[in-house]
Amino acid sequence: MSSDADTTTTTTTIVIGDDHPLVQAALRDALGKAMPEAAVIECLDLDAVMAAVAARPDGVDLVLLDLNMPGTHGFAGLFLMLAHHPTVPVAILSALQDADTIRRALAYGASGYIPKSLSMAAMADAIRAILAGDVWAPPLSALDTPEADEAEAARRFASLSPQQLRILTMIVDGKLNKQIAGDLNVSEQTVKVHVSSILRKLNVVSRTQAAVVAGRLAVDGDGLRP
Repeated sequence: MSSDADTTTTTTTIVIGDDHPLVQAALRDALGKAMPEAAVIECLDLDAVMAAVAARPDGVDLVLLDLNMPGTHGFAGLFLMLAHHPTVPVAILSALQDADTIRRALAYGASGYIPKSLSMAAMADAIRAILAGDVWAPPLSALDTPEADEAEAARRFASLSPQQLRILTMIVDGKLNKQIAGDLNVSEQTVKVHVSSILRKLNVVSRTQAAVVAGRLAVDGDGLRP
């Protein structure tokens, strides 16, 4: 006869706090492939994150928290999470990747700092490292100078055509090519051509990274809007 210990399955519970649908979907897919045993709870604002953790005080293994989303700005959400749930690891998930912000996050108690510009595979590796008890952050010496990085991103952004800008706003909103084609009354193949051109002009390799570039150019973290 098998014991209860033989049949018990350990589930890793991860709460994602991010208000960008594309980031949520990409992380969910990446975690599903890298950690199929993980239970992923998606939250679009800080209140939802707090409620999700409070409902599982002993069952949340990691919170991934965006620095800027409804209910929080900057490090306020991190401080609030650590004050209410000091034993739950919290890692920052952000489009910001300057060395000063990363150092401050770790000094303030974050268990890791994951830039959204990482590939999904690299994000999954970082999450696994944090779950194993490590404090993970990108090598600070490898980060670009923020001012130069922003100027280059702005130059690439300015190279997009008006139609490509409209499509980029829809990518940020998490819409698929078929939905974009319907909204713009063009063929899906036309949308695919535009998306490929957008990725090339922004020097990125995925829709998620394109959305991150757009978010970095937004004002006050409100996101890109037409």
